[in-house]
Amino acid sequence: MTGFGKATVESDTISVSAEIKSLNSKFLDIYCRIPRTYSEREIEIRNQITQALERGKVEFNLNIAPIGESSAGTIVNRAVVKAYFRDLEKTAQELSFDASPTELLRMALQMPNTYLTDASTNEQQTAQDWAVIQQAVRAALEKCNEFRLQEGQVLENIFRQSIERISHLLAQVAELDKDRIPAVRERLRKNVRDLVENENFDPNRFEQELIYFIEKFDISEEKVRLQNHLTYFVETLQSKDSNGKKLNFIAQEMGREINTIGSKANDAGIQRVVVEMKDELEKIKEQTANII
Repeated sequence: MTGFGKATVESDTISVSAEIKSLNSKFLDIYCRIPRTYSEREIEIRNQITQALERGKVEFNLNIAPIGESSAGTIVNRAVVKAYFRDLEKTAQELSFDASPTELLRMALQMPNTYLTDASTNEQQTAQDWAVIQQAVRAALEKCNEFRLQEGQVLENIFRQSIERISHLLAQVAELDKDRIPAVRERLRKNVRDLVENENFDPNRFEQELIYFIEKFDISEEKVRLQNHLTYFVETLQSKDSNGKKLNFIAQEMGREINTIGSKANDAGIQRVVVEMKDELEKIKEQTANII
């Protein structure tokens, strides 16, 4: 399910901003963007996201900014900066143009790994800073799940509307079936008369054909099963163990009954109603893929 959550938590030393975006997906796919300083914590963050979200294409962004005197723990990696500077200076000479030392230094300081965190300061703050980071991640996950719950309520309303619509259409089928039965009965009587008048009339064969004919056109069981599936879908929607797969399985069973009604009815009016029922069922199937 789609979701979004963002949280900012500050301590005396750092300001942490955690942002989570979740898109619909059958599986859990997590993309993390975190500061290099905390790369060893990525597995822990992934586990935290997995437990909270379970499924979806998730994008996680973590930004950490030092506050006040804590930023003094960052120092220049002079050896790396000097190497960058010399390489840039040599490149400028090879290209035969004069480069300002100030400009070369500015470029060198912008290269990767030119800053280090003071080890002693980092050791003192690691536990406290990590607790702040976890707090921000938890808060972002909670907001993301709140977003998901709101979307879930919208989906529930869509499901209920579609189920109610199919139930209403099923009632129409029952009414149309009342008019269909006399037509089927008359057709059956005519066929019986033709068979009885035939000199090759076989009573046993007639009984078999009659049973087959009745079973072929009777949709009573299909109507009852479809209504049961509609009721079960709503009950499952309200239960705690409700999930997208289970709702989809019930929707498939509903589809089988609707298809059978359409094929057995042999009635233009009922078949038009069946088409509308299929349209509503497709709406349900599309949305079950968005439920965890």
